[in-house]
Amino acid sequence: MLHVEDTALVLIDVQGKLAQIVENSETLHINISKLIRGFQALEVPILWLEQIPEKLGPTTKSLAELFKNQRPIAKTTFSAVRNNDFMDRLQRSKRRKLLLAGIETHICVYMTASELVANNYYVEVIADAVSSRNPKNHAIGIAKMQNQGVSVTCVETVLYELLGDARSEHFKNILEIVK
Repeated sequence: MLHVEDTALVLIDVQGKLAQIVENSETLHINISKLIRGFQALEVPILWLEQIPEKLGPTTKSLAELFKNQRPIAKTTFSAVRNNDFMDRLQRSKRRKLLLAGIETHICVYMTASELVANNYYVEVIADAVSSRNPKNHAIGIAKMQNQGVSVTCVETVLYELLGDARSEHFKNILEIVK
């Protein structure tokens, strides 16, 4: 089970033109927006990444605007694990359960998941919050992650699992977010 005390969201490379041309881009953005707002309401850390932003462009404006007083971690490596800034922030967070969202499923999301598992992190990929340009590549990325022990989940499951109880002070806020 996920708990707010030991979980973090890793948001991977939802930026530039690529974010607009991946499969089901509009739904992807809606679901990632729900995740960001939900994690912020529950005060769960978000590690926000951008792949070579000076070349690929910044995070989609509608998502970037949700972050207050936070800047993305720029990277050139496909796996975030190979980025020192990311790993420093992750280690400082002391979070061992990581949820992955972003693009592309079969490249940066998969490679990050693979190396996090190899470093003894518990990893779940949020299937309705990851995408690729090609649906077959998306399916391959999900399958490869599952073969390495990554669990598959969805946005609503994650938010309610972290919430844990309908009596929580955050219940109404999360309910509004998922609607």
